[in-house]
Amino acid sequence: MTSLDPADSASAVPDADTGTAPDTSTVLDKDGVRLTVGGAGGTEAGEAAGAVATVTLTNPAKRNAQSPALWRALAEAGRSLPGDVRVVVLRGEGKSFSAGLDRQAFTPEGFDGEPSFLEMARGSDAELDAIIAEYQEAFTWWRRNDLVSIAAVQGHAIGAGFQLALACDLRVAARDAQFAMRETSLGLVPDLTGTHPLVAAVGYARALEICATGRFVHADEAERIGLANLVVPGEELDGAVRDLTAALLAAPRDAVIETKALLSGAAGRTYEEQRAAERAAQARRLRDLAGLAD
Repeated sequence: MTSLDPADSASAVPDADTGTAPDTSTVLDKDGVRLTVGGAGGTEAGEAAGAVATVTLTNPAKRNAQSPALWRALAEAGRSLPGDVRVVVLRGEGKSFSAGLDRQAFTPEGFDGEPSFLEMARGSDAELDAIIAEYQEAFTWWRRNDLVSIAAVQGHAIGAGFQLALACDLRVAARDAQFAMRETSLGLVPDLTGTHPLVAAVGYARALEICATGRFVHADEAERIGLANLVVPGEELDGAVRDLTAALLAAPRDAVIETKALLSGAAGRTYEEQRAAERAAQARRLRDLAGLAD
């Protein structure tokens, strides 16, 4: 949970190739989250259209500030994905990806119908743990082995916004992107699943420095230290995401799923365990290609 930069409004960027909105089907649109399927991959193959979903944060007037309602909508978006979706693109409308937790969270009354921070602090350990665990559900599904998720980041990605970008497998950033983890400046810690992928991306020492100081990591540094896979001019962000999506869809789905599972589990395995996991995965692929899979 985190701070919020000043609100500012801006409109969504149109499709870079045609200037018009792509042909999509809206699956969910509530509480600042819109889930659409199709039209985002930029592929020519018709069967690939349904393989791409886009989750859009739709409150640019508040720089896509986050709230418990938005987190529940994000979790619902994950549960609502059609089974043939292979790539999920996460983006924010307007000038910023997400500038963090809505400042209303820090008022005595908090959000309507939600426990305030003070009420949460007065609860039992089990009650507090359950509330935060529910919030975290918005951030966990992006790394499912059957999906590859891409965060398209422009402007601010602060606190909860930074952690949401970190929840994705890959990050493509516009040159104006700025990442910051501001929780410690508020006397809090990053609790929306961001610490594990941050350490995995940049290492313990760099992650500690970024979190403890709360400083901004600008796009060029983010690419250099492994936070961003690619940095492009802002006007090229949509096109770069479409190109990456098309490249991810080029390989057979099951091969990508097996490879992602191998890579995502590698840090928790010994060298010998990883060798065994590779052998088992390859055996499954060979049998599948030979038509011998169960």
